[in-house]
Amino acid sequence: MDVKSQSLANATIAPVPAVSRERDGWGSFAWFLVKLLALVLAFRTLAFSPFSIPSESMLPRLMNGDYLLAAKWPYGFSRQSLPFDLPLPDGRLFDRSPQRGDVVIFKHPIDGRDYIKRVIGLPGDNVAVVGSQVVLNGKPVPRERIGDFKLTMSANTGCAWAGQTGALANGSETCSYVRYRETLPSGKTYEVLDFGTTPGDNVAPVIVPDGAMFVMGDNRDNSRDSRWPAAAGDAVGIVPQRLLVGRAMLVVWSTDGSADWVKPWTWGSATRWDRIGESL
Repeated sequence: MDVKSQSLANATIAPVPAVSRERDGWGSFAWFLVKLLALVLAFRTLAFSPFSIPSESMLPRLMNGDYLLAAKWPYGFSRQSLPFDLPLPDGRLFDRSPQRGDVVIFKHPIDGRDYIKRVIGLPGDNVAVVGSQVVLNGKPVPRERIGDFKLTMSANTGCAWAGQTGALANGSETCSYVRYRETLPSGKTYEVLDFGTTPGDNVAPVIVPDGAMFVMGDNRDNSRDSRWPAAAGDAVGIVPQRLLVGRAMLVVWSTDGSADWVKPWTWGSATRWDRIGESL
């Protein structure tokens, strides 16, 4: 063996200092967190955002205690659809109008909170309500009486004044409401509840302005929607489409409100398993 080979053989590799390895580990972890945050932000901005249903204005389709995903892309992107209420300019990128029958999430025109309703009228439409029946462009929207909607009562679901109480074989209390199936001119169908005669059953005709939408809750007599002028914490009025956040797509979780979060064994019994995965 020559001298050069012998010195290479006898050479020892200096160990990498532990501090250097630790610094590299923390740096990699920090970079991972940055990429994860960017991915989550992109997902919430461009794809889906989670929302919860805090009321019964969209019964029977959506219940208090439902958690759903709203798609961001169907109507384009704006400051309303971005998380964290960033102070960006008004306007929408890739702006598209909703369709009649869409279940949409939007910002209240006055107080800025998230609301969810169904689109009934679009720009240029003449919308009225006569005897609790929607009249769209001079033609009554067909509605068919179907079986009552029976709702199991729970911690977050009571029985409104028009409901009829009953009980299941297992002893659970129920509340039943009169139910109809409405069909829009496009053929889109959905179910609505009717409590009887209320002030919202007759609304004078109104022309939906450009860039706006007329929205209603499916629980017609328990929804403060476009039938009344917008007021903070109350009705939403005729809603500008620039306030759209997204379109409701999928129920990902639902709870009847009976769970105690410090008692994990109650989580399963409180879950409405049959609602998970329902498309909207």
